[in-house]
Amino acid sequence: MNWTNIRRMITAGAKNFSRGGAVTVATVVIMTVTVGIIASLIFLSAILTSTLGAIKDKVDINVYFVTTASDTDIQALIAKVKQLPEVDTVTYTDRDQALADFKDRHASDQLTLQALNELGDNPLDASIAIKAKDPSEYGAIADFLQSDPALSAGGASIIDRVNYYQNQTVIDRLTGAIRTTEHAGIVIVILFALASILIAFATIRLAIYSSRDEIGVMRLVGASNNYIRGPFIVAGVMAGLLAAFIVLVVLFPVTWYAGGALESWLAGFNLFTYYIHDFPLIFLILVGSGVLLGGLASIIAVRRYLKV
Repeated sequence: MNWTNIRRMITAGAKNFSRGGAVTVATVVIMTVTVGIIASLIFLSAILTSTLGAIKDKVDINVYFVTTASDTDIQALIAKVKQLPEVDTVTYTDRDQALADFKDRHASDQLTLQALNELGDNPLDASIAIKAKDPSEYGAIADFLQSDPALSAGGASIIDRVNYYQNQTVIDRLTGAIRTTEHAGIVIVILFALASILIAFATIRLAIYSSRDEIGVMRLVGASNNYIRGPFIVAGVMAGLLAAFIVLVVLFPVTWYAGGALESWLAGFNLFTYYIHDFPLIFLILVGSGVLLGGLASIIAVRRYLKV
């Protein structure tokens, strides 16, 4: 097919699109809603991923030692932990530093400080904070701390408690919430995509009926099937493209306003910054979704209603 025929199909498709009236408007509206939901899922996924990443960055394994643990035994344990390939950093806090930090945190709580002074001895444990190279490796580190017999001194364990498993529960629940949200979003997109296709069916059917005389003339002069079907497919693609561009334009002021207003609520994640930084990818996804919706609906419709 030469360029002249392609240009004629595009021109005819534009005419079909503009003559659709209320049905074309309805098609564009429902496709805009569908593409808008896809855009919302993109931003929601980015927000949830950023939130999960921020939480994982703050998570570490805190190992608290019994108060009778000697500094020699603790340092020996630290040396062994640092040798683990999963470990990135190990930060040691001795009992004196733990007490100083506690007093700083409760500087305004005189009742607590008074009770602490009445004890006469430092009740706090020394501890180490272990950061893994990857959040998925915390389990292996925790298992090592719990099972290795070399972590005991004089037949008694120097470890009082390890707080990893409580943190892991939070991460697992958040990860599950993200997956559930993504699955629910996919279901919603599918439902609106089906609605878009059904309305596009009506648009194409009306366009075919309105152009029945032109179709008859084209058949008489020997036009190919693709040439006859082309304009209707072009009209569907135009509806999808228009819907995508509407969403892209609307997203600019919406993310600009919401980015500043919600940044503190989203742990520093700025919607507008994300939109601008990832605009090429977002553009491709939304335009591709619009073209796919419009084109697929049109192709199915012309095969169903246009017998050539």
